[in-house]
Amino acid sequence: MIVFRYLSREVLVTLSAVSAVLLVIIMSGRFIKYLAQAAQGILDPSVLFLIMGFRLPGFLQLILPLGLFLGFLLAYGRLYLDSEMTVLSATGMSQQRLFLYSLAPAAVVALLVAWLSMGLAPQGVTQVARILNQQEALTEFDTLVPGRFQSMRNGSRVTYTRDLSEDRTELGGIFISDKRVSRAGDKDRGISVLVAESGRQEVQPDGSRYLILENGYRYDGNPGQADYRVIQYDTYGVLLPKPSVAADISEREAIPTSQLIGSDDSRLQSELQWRLSLPLLVFIITLMAVPLSRVNPRQGRFLKLLPAILLYMTYLGLLVAARSALDKGRIPPYLGLWGVHLLFLLIGLALLYWEPLRLKMVSRRENARG
Repeated sequence: MIVFRYLSREVLVTLSAVSAVLLVIIMSGRFIKYLAQAAQGILDPSVLFLIMGFRLPGFLQLILPLGLFLGFLLAYGRLYLDSEMTVLSATGMSQQRLFLYSLAPAAVVALLVAWLSMGLAPQGVTQVARILNQQEALTEFDTLVPGRFQSMRNGSRVTYTRDLSEDRTELGGIFISDKRVSRAGDKDRGISVLVAESGRQEVQPDGSRYLILENGYRYDGNPGQADYRVIQYDTYGVLLPKPSVAADISEREAIPTSQLIGSDDSRLQSELQWRLSLPLLVFIITLMAVPLSRVNPRQGRFLKLLPAILLYMTYLGLLVAARSALDKGRIPPYLGLWGVHLLFLLIGLALLYWEPLRLKMVSRRENARG
């Protein structure tokens, strides 16, 4: 029992460290993407951390299996380098027994991954989709920040206001630059610039919203040419794009697991198999990690690390390929992702029992010669 607790602690500590590093790397990349959208005015900065929180279960369901795999390789590899595994082997610790001990932390991670993939992750995707739909329903003035130029519509429109009331209806010191294109979208018709001392938003009974500008100028023309047209106005109305809210969340990742069971849709079947595959993946990579972690102290712990990672990436890549093929109906549902799991289960069993079988064959040869 002491050996079991020691091995489990070594694996779980390494798992936590590796998973934390991977999580920071992956979430940083995604956060930068959302931050860029917030800088463009596409997203409200106040929802960034909310989105990242809801996306966390989806990240963890993929990070934890990889973290466990690397945890086994690094933790057991260190024990081999320090000759601790040699001492354990002298007390009767075989590779098969080490695998049985390793199933305990693997079961904990598998239960956590199952909870994430079949419960929390779909709920998180649902919440993120709702937030993004709400953001799409906002106009540029709902995300406007006073004193900052804000690019909208893929850079074709730039808006600025010096002052903005708390209810976002009163504006002061307004600048709007709008790039005009033909209806076909293939011809540049110059730019239109609006400046005004003040402005306000008005909502019509039909839901249309107008920006009413007061005491300003409108400039129309092409950059680099002297044929600009200048119009001075006391009051000028600009129609704001009407918000369009996407009521339905179509992403299959957001569908509850209970609704996927029994579905005849191949895409929903592949989604269900994917969610069930992640916990199963944990046990199979444990089977492969135990023999792959065995290293010669003279060779260093990183000798088998790169081939092991390549094997894991191949495993995950084949699962993604099988999922895509199942989506398109190229493989039958009963085969689906299970064929990939069966293949790597056989690889894991071969890795685990290859060394004992090889030693037994060598012993038989020596006995036959004797």
